[in-house]
Amino acid sequence: MASPRPAPQRVAWPAVARCVAVSVPLLVRGQVRLPRHNLGRTFRFADGTTATTYRETVVARGPRDPCFLAVSFRLRGVRGPRGHAAFRAESLLNTPLFVGFPGFVSKLWLAADERHVYRGLYEWDGSERAEHYARSLWRVLALVSEPPSIDYRIEPGLGRDEAIRRSAETALPGSGGWWQVVEG
Repeated sequence: MASPRPAPQRVAWPAVARCVAVSVPLLVRGQVRLPRHNLGRTFRFADGTTATTYRETVVARGPRDPCFLAVSFRLRGVRGPRGHAAFRAESLLNTPLFVGFPGFVSKLWLAADERHVYRGLYEWDGSERAEHYARSLWRVLALVSEPPSIDYRIEPGLGRDEAIRRSAETALPGSGGWWQVVEG
């Protein structure tokens, strides 16, 4: 994978608009689910941080070409327990910004870690689709995040849960990978 970078604005913003147009019917038809079985699940990462799942979002389709996508960012101007709690509550409104992207399957929403970094751990159908989403999302995140904090990693050929399991078996604590789960 090339170094993570944002999509050009002329590509990103139309992609986000198409996503919202596709998301609304998915939401209206009840094809977007918020399962509860992963809520409270805590992950420890190879960079020494921990983060807890506060929401999961799933659409009613499975991947043919599964891949794992991890996205991270630090919000600009959100501080303290009340600020982070408000963001977590408000973030549900961001659902139309990703569920309608082609290939979306699921997302674990992780609360801010000790460094105030939020993560999304996704399953996607197709690594090219996941990269298109991550690069387009970058433009949205740049509006509310510290731009140098935005990052993503893609692991083709593995579903989200398999990628997490494999990472926990092989990643070494302290190795620096913010996306590599060492326990969870």
